[in-house]
Amino acid sequence: MITRIFCVGELLIDFVAENQGSNLSKAGIFTKKAGGAPANVACAISRLGGKSTFIGCVGKDPFGTFLLDVLKKEGVDISLAQRSKTFTTLAFVSISENGERDFVFSRGADKELKYDSAIKRDFDRNMIHFGAATAMLGGPLEEAYGHYLFDALTKNSFISFDPNYRHDLWKDNEAVFIKKCLPFVQKSHLCKFSLEEAQLLSGKQDLAEACAFLHEEGAQIIAITLGKEGTYISTFSFNKIVPSITVEPIDTTGAGDAFIGCLLHQIAQLSNFKLIFDDKALLLKMIEIANKAGAITTTKYGAISALPTTKQLNA
Repeated sequence: MITRIFCVGELLIDFVAENQGSNLSKAGIFTKKAGGAPANVACAISRLGGKSTFIGCVGKDPFGTFLLDVLKKEGVDISLAQRSKTFTTLAFVSISENGERDFVFSRGADKELKYDSAIKRDFDRNMIHFGAATAMLGGPLEEAYGHYLFDALTKNSFISFDPNYRHDLWKDNEAVFIKKCLPFVQKSHLCKFSLEEAQLLSGKQDLAEACAFLHEEGAQIIAITLGKEGTYISTFSFNKIVPSITVEPIDTTGAGDAFIGCLLHQIAQLSNFKLIFDDKALLLKMIEIANKAGAITTTKYGAISALPTTKQLNA
């Protein structure tokens, strides 16, 4: 049986400001890109030859049509995507000289995703990735998120979680964000965090202490991406920094999504998901390859268009 990876969450338009450093207020020209962390992950999986399905909602407008067309062209199954009369969600993105990003969101149709109970039969022994940039902000999407987590648990699915913290969405409400994320941390086999996210959710600055707290909550495997330094990988039995490759970053958009998409694709190839809990060398090798996927993605503008193929990873 070919393992399917369901990616649940937002699909949106990234309007990327051109030639302005990191100051959105001075930007005059924007380029339209397909974005949304779970959608990026689905495309990353498909680019590598995996079988991914996107579960999310876009508007019944030209932007929504554009987004679904991009995913379809990338080979992602969009049969479970929904469309709403609400306008498609937009994000305005600035990129500094070192490739780091800043976001301002105009939220729309992503929040309208309605729970579909019929989907849970397809979760049986497959993989579910929850990318949470907008999913904890209320609306039907947040309710659907909780239902799909329960369905994944009852269907023996492999569960992956990435909180995708965005300061613009949660400023002055970090405590609420933490409270809503922890149930997913508690139930996930694999959690992918940035350094900021790991420190925020754990309340600990030290990496080892942060992971110890998150393991106590229930997270089984924790991957903390550290940019050019690589990835800090932690399990109940060991922790280690796995170095990345050296590149000249242009745009870090989608690097974390490429990383987790590549890692999930590798896990999906296993005859049994449990192998990654028992084989340290196997897990570290997977992280090494996923680091490469993330690094390659930073060498081009855009997220989906910059995602690597298997040929690029092997080069």
